[in-house]
Amino acid sequence: MFDVYGLSGRLFTGPIDDLRDMHQVHAVARMRALQPVSPQESTSPGLLMAGEALEAVFMQDYVDLRQRGALNAYAHTQTSNLTRQPLVLVEQLMSRRLITVPVQATLAQGMALLAQAQVGQAPVVDDDSRLVGLLLRADLLPLPADLLDIEAGGQAWRSWLQRPVADLMWTPVPAVRPDAPIRQAAQVLIDLHLPGLPVLDAEGNLLGFLSRSDVLRAITREPPLDLWS
Repeated sequence: MFDVYGLSGRLFTGPIDDLRDMHQVHAVARMRALQPVSPQESTSPGLLMAGEALEAVFMQDYVDLRQRGALNAYAHTQTSNLTRQPLVLVEQLMSRRLITVPVQATLAQGMALLAQAQVGQAPVVDDDSRLVGLLLRADLLPLPADLLDIEAGGQAWRSWLQRPVADLMWTPVPAVRPDAPIRQAAQVLIDLHLPGLPVLDAEGNLLGFLSRSDVLRAITREPPLDLWS
């Protein structure tokens, strides 16, 4: 089951075939803007030294534990018949780390949130934590011509960065239920050219996020990904 949310609330609930026919989703407004997200601050020397000290103290114990754990795991596989459980549903892949951007935030604040969380996109929510849109880092990268004007650039940048994220976000935006098949969610990502889908329950509560990276990561790891469910 899929939903579509916009500034006025939930606009659609239904299966993937009906979602494909919904014109509003395919006509999602996108504005092209802005500079690359500023890089993360580097880790302080003090933290690096502390980390190296801890690593030196515990490394030998860690190696010993890993060796014992590997031997135990090997022995266990020789004495038991383990059943591989295929990944079928969105809830098995989605990230439960909730990263959101307030709809009243400025573009500067939205950029900072994405950079701090080290993610490429995040759901935009209203004051009641309800989904209203999706902010993509990729949409912040192209530079409008007026911002490249050297003489007027400073003021143009200040004005641009103070604009609300609502001017740039995708809306309305599709969302997926946690019990939806992964294959259908992946098809929606392809059809709508989205990098990810917010995961919401039937009441509209945000539960997590399913990105293309989550799906690709599952293909390369155990247990197997069942794309034919």
